[in-house]
Amino acid sequence: MGFLTGKTAIITGAGRAVLTDGRCGSIGYGIATAYAKEGANLVITGRNVKKLEDAKEELERLYGIKVLIVAADVAAGNDNEATVQKVVDEAIKEFGRIDVLINNAQASASGVALADHTTEQFDLAMYSGLYASFYYMKACYPHLKETKGSVINFASGAGLFGNYGQCAYAAAKEGIRGLTRVAATEWGKDGINVNIICPLAWTAQLERFQNAYPEAFEKNVHMPPMGHFGDSELEIGRVCVQLAHPDFKYMTGETITLEGGLGQRP
Repeated sequence: MGFLTGKTAIITGAGRAVLTDGRCGSIGYGIATAYAKEGANLVITGRNVKKLEDAKEELERLYGIKVLIVAADVAAGNDNEATVQKVVDEAIKEFGRIDVLINNAQASASGVALADHTTEQFDLAMYSGLYASFYYMKACYPHLKETKGSVINFASGAGLFGNYGQCAYAAAKEGIRGLTRVAATEWGKDGINVNIICPLAWTAQLERFQNAYPEAFEKNVHMPPMGHFGDSELEIGRVCVQLAHPDFKYMTGETITLEGGLGQRP
């Protein structure tokens, strides 16, 4: 039994994905696995229901926890507040509490130069990342205040360093960084722990990026100083577990960067 037994975490973008070598291929599923090992019940969301169903089957079978899947797509033209509120309402109906919110979901048209970016491509990144984080944080706030819970958001080196071909992605991630810092300032008095991670993990999406846009990949993706890319579960997921630990409250508002598994406080 882990220290998260009896607690509930919402993880967006947590469908199951695998690398070509069969290892865990998505940050969201890596986080879900790390949380399941600590006994947390999970609410996982995403656009691909099949990937969510695959995640639910494996996590429940291997770790004996309960997983609620709720299909959700925050996108331009949708009633996004209602979509997000449904996820939160279903979580409360099923588990009665929300202890951790992890805003991991993000879509983008990486590899497309700024001058060639369309409004639709820019909206894709903004809605799936920045707006989704905003709506989920607002909807979860009263429940997190009650449980003295945690929010974990995701930024990226794309925004920190201005990566080629990632204008919309970088803009969305920098917006999430600002949103996170404001929430940490405003919600600290409520006992809510708010942090952001800038990870570099080897994922199925990164594999596809390398294959589809080799030039952009070569310019943007560099081997971290530790000599390997982060592991979605063992490094990214375990950091997310640590950030939900009651003894980690002193870290509220600080940014965690992951360079191949090395956690740093800038």
